[in-house]
Amino acid sequence: MDYSQDAKQIVKAVGGKENIQSVAHCATRLRFVLNDEAKVDEKAIDAIEVAKGTFSTNGQYQIIIGAGTVNMVCDEILKILGNQVNESSDKQPQKQEGHYVQRAVKLLSDIFVPIIPAIVAGGLLMGLYNVLSAPFFGDGQSIMTMYPQLSGIASMLNTFSNAPFTFLPVLIGFSATKKFGGNPFLGAAMGMIMVHPDLLNAYSLGTGAEIPAWNLFGLAIPAVGYQGTVLPILLVSFILATIEKKLHKVTPSWLDNLTTPLLSIMVTAFLTFLFVGPAMRTLGDWMSMGISWIYNTLGFVGGAIFGGFYAPIVITGMHHSFIAIETQLIADAATTGGSFIFVTASMSNVAQGAAVLAVLLLTQNEKIKSLCSASGISALLGITEPAMFGVNLKLRYPFIAACIGSACGSAWIAFTKTLAQSLGAAGIPGFISVLPSHYLDFAIGLVISMVVAFAFTIILGKRQLAKEAVETTQDNQEVIEIAENIENDATVALPLSGEVKEISESSDGVFAAKTMGDGILVIPSDGKVYAPDDCRIEFVFPTKHAIGLTTTQGIAMLIHCGIDTVQLEGKPFVTHVEQGDMVKKGTLMLEFDIDEIQKSGYSIETPVLVTNLPADKKLEMLVKGDNQYGCEAIKITE
Repeated sequence: MDYSQDAKQIVKAVGGKENIQSVAHCATRLRFVLNDEAKVDEKAIDAIEVAKGTFSTNGQYQIIIGAGTVNMVCDEILKILGNQVNESSDKQPQKQEGHYVQRAVKLLSDIFVPIIPAIVAGGLLMGLYNVLSAPFFGDGQSIMTMYPQLSGIASMLNTFSNAPFTFLPVLIGFSATKKFGGNPFLGAAMGMIMVHPDLLNAYSLGTGAEIPAWNLFGLAIPAVGYQGTVLPILLVSFILATIEKKLHKVTPSWLDNLTTPLLSIMVTAFLTFLFVGPAMRTLGDWMSMGISWIYNTLGFVGGAIFGGFYAPIVITGMHHSFIAIETQLIADAATTGGSFIFVTASMSNVAQGAAVLAVLLLTQNEKIKSLCSASGISALLGITEPAMFGVNLKLRYPFIAACIGSACGSAWIAFTKTLAQSLGAAGIPGFISVLPSHYLDFAIGLVISMVVAFAFTIILGKRQLAKEAVETTQDNQEVIEIAENIENDATVALPLSGEVKEISESSDGVFAAKTMGDGILVIPSDGKVYAPDDCRIEFVFPTKHAIGLTTTQGIAMLIHCGIDTVQLEGKPFVTHVEQGDMVKKGTLMLEFDIDEIQKSGYSIETPVLVTNLPADKKLEMLVKGDNQYGCEAIKITE
């Protein structure tokens, strides 16, 4: 699919090329660093088909697009921008704002987000191995024992799944060193040193295995690896990058490429095994055991609290910091039992999805309906941004309902002590990351989350709709019902004052040929466009020069102000309605500057078209020449 037009609209809506410092994308969002966020036209973004919502945090303006599409849209944007901006997600916002905790969270996010695919792949492979090796059947038999021919495949899957966790320091070393401003390949090399086969495997600690040691001038240094650890390589990468950058400054250029990598690796490696590694390993163990102890001690109450606040935490972006903790919990599964964060995230995600599907039943807004169906399913499968930011947060009550559902499901998960043994898609597919013995508990938790979120969304939604209905009645605004088909002898008023002509007199061949529909041509006299009948606004073009609507009599209309005025990029136009609005006849919908359009060299002739005229009906012009808006202008007859 071609996303070039969407990309052009997005660039224009965020203030144009000159307003963009950098652009990158994650799994579902475009992430812009802008010079001035005040220039963003959020209404224009809302009108773009691929845009599911917007969000601004920590100096980044984010547009939710969705998984599988965001990368293609980002590529098209980069083509438009050329070499003007840096596409790296490492580029920092111009203003380093935010609390130090927010900056720390962003740092962890920037380090771990690039390596998530590798960790998730390993987690899913581990889940497949668990399915083959779990004692599903009587007498403790597994699929593998019942079908020995599968043992080779299971063994291979076990090897494949362990690799990303065993060599985790290599992945983190590359990403973290790059983030800290060092050579990422030196970071990867440092990670390799920390998991070298000559070292005692970290997983063998505590099993009674003899710990080898190096003798350094009488000082015994344990030769133990750091497989599956997180904190040691984070600090090691920072030290490595710091040493490397300082050496680059003081080393002559002719010697730099030779001595800087050598000294950086050697000094960092000695520091790692002497002090940094053992200290950070101990700190990581304390952190994992401490978090697990708190969660286990608080029980279902702790689960409910964490589950209820998980979605608000996602809004702040602080959930990215959980990746480091979660990876450590899973790596230390022998002592921690696994990760409660993943199963809690699963409860939260399916609750968001269920809330969106409830909105689908309640709302009459066509754009929200189309967004709900896709985003609701994706949330159930683990991708929540389109649902959360595109629907739930905008309407508020579904978000509250989802948090309640997540709290209830997470309380059950904590009560049954269901933990994840690997990472994966946090949602319905999360079964593969949970031990088979807890499949039923996990399923019950998902059902609780979805049912509670769905029910509360319906309850709160009906209350909200009733409140809005009362307010509408109080404001003397009638509910507008749209006919499905054009009614017999339906008429509409002239939407703008001016000289009325046959549409065939248009200077634009497409309009004159009635390719886009039959209608009339108006040469406007005052640049104001009014609703020709009680109607629903179907769309407002991003450049504001055209409006689509459907009247209560079922007539679908397009009012196109000027010819080729899309080239003016909205400058002479001011809109007073937006997509989904229900407006009364005579409501001012749009204004435009006639003089500015003409000075720019464009025609102001305005086609007023009926775009859904059936073959068995015809359009009759009721007026010609100079007329004022509001007079009956078009009639549909047999």
